[in-house]
Amino acid sequence: MLGRFLAQSIFKLSGWTLKGGMPPGVKKAIMVAAPHTSNWDFIYARAAFYLMGVPVKITIKKEAFFFPMGPILKALGAIPVDRKKNNNLVAAMVDLFKQRDELVMLVTPEGTRKYQPRWKKGFYYTALGAGVPIVMGYLDYAKKEAGIGPMIQPTGDFDADMEKILNFYRTVTAKYPSQGVR
Repeated sequence: MLGRFLAQSIFKLSGWTLKGGMPPGVKKAIMVAAPHTSNWDFIYARAAFYLMGVPVKITIKKEAFFFPMGPILKALGAIPVDRKKNNNLVAAMVDLFKQRDELVMLVTPEGTRKYQPRWKKGFYYTALGAGVPIVMGYLDYAKKEAGIGPMIQPTGDFDADMEKILNFYRTVTAKYPSQGVR
C-alpha cells in the first residue's frame, strides 16, 4: 500500500519512532491528537496511524470534496459532513458513530495551532454521547516519538476528565512548546 510505504519512508528519513498502540478490542473511539502546534503534526500523525494500523477518520465539510480533492481526502480518511444540514457537529459525529461498527475519529481539540488555554469541548461530548472512549494520541518532538497513550471513558464530569487528559499532554513536547499544553 502506498500510504504505508510513504509512512515508513517519512519515519525512517526523519528518525521518528512509534510507541504504544491502539488498545486491543477498541473498535470505536475519539482519538485526540495533541498538542497540535504545526502543520507537520498531521503528516507525522497520519504516518504513525498508517504504521500502527489504526484506520483514523477525520471530518471535513462536504464542500471540500470536489474533484480532484474528494478522492484524495477520502484516501486520507476524511468523512464529509454537511454543516448546513446540522449545525450541531457533536450530534453529527455521534450519528457517525451510530452508523458504523468501527470508527476511530481523530480530533485536534485545541482547534488551532496556536496556544489555546481552553480546548473545544466537542470531542468530549461526542465521546460521551456516543459511549466511546477517548484515546490520547501524541507526537513528542523532543523524543521524535509518535504514540498512543492512555485511554479514558468519559464519566460526564468534564472538569475531572479534562484534568486527567491535560495532565498526560503536559508531559509531551510539542514542535513549538510555547504553543503546547500548559
